[in-house]
Amino acid sequence: MIPLFVDLTGRHVVIFGGGKVAARKARYFSGESEATVVSRSFGNEFTDLSVRRLVVDVSSVSENELGTIIDRAFLVVAALSDPIQNNRIGQFCRANGILFNNADGETGDVIIPSVTAGKNYMIAISTGGDSPAVSRFIREHLESEFPAMESMIELQRDLREELKDVEPRQELRNAILKDVLHEKAVWDALRTDPEHARAEVIGKYIHE
Repeated sequence: MIPLFVDLTGRHVVIFGGGKVAARKARYFSGESEATVVSRSFGNEFTDLSVRRLVVDVSSVSENELGTIIDRAFLVVAALSDPIQNNRIGQFCRANGILFNNADGETGDVIIPSVTAGKNYMIAISTGGDSPAVSRFIREHLESEFPAMESMIELQRDLREELKDVEPRQELRNAILKDVLHEKAVWDALRTDPEHARAEVIGKYIHE
């Protein structure tokens, strides 16, 4: 497997299941795709989710009916409490060339990672399904250790553009950007007063 970032705008994602795991998957895709959740019942976690809900007992539907439910799907996620039904859905997807993620059962061809993101960045973490707890631990560590990530990206972007006007040597520009990135004092300043930190850094490298 290799990691990819995929634009799901206008694409159909079908999620099977009405419990907490399915709700977590549905929240992940809500607002980013045309998401449909299929289950015989839905927990309270679905109350505020912007997804289409389809009330169906998957164990009682035929292969043709399953095909109708999955029709047009770009990705299917099986998060039912019954691994046998999850595997059945996966077998149908493989036979029809549809991307598939399985929350409980035979491994599919798509892994849904743990994600931390801001306006200007997105980091996806996966252990290949071996330890979701480790993926979550790494995500939480990044969020706690680098709360100023967004501000640093914006600072790096602005400093990079301004350096182009005053420093013709690319290797020196890269060295300056690296120094700023590794400067703990800059990270600390960005946490408390991003605008002041930005002015200090720009002043140091551009106006001195």
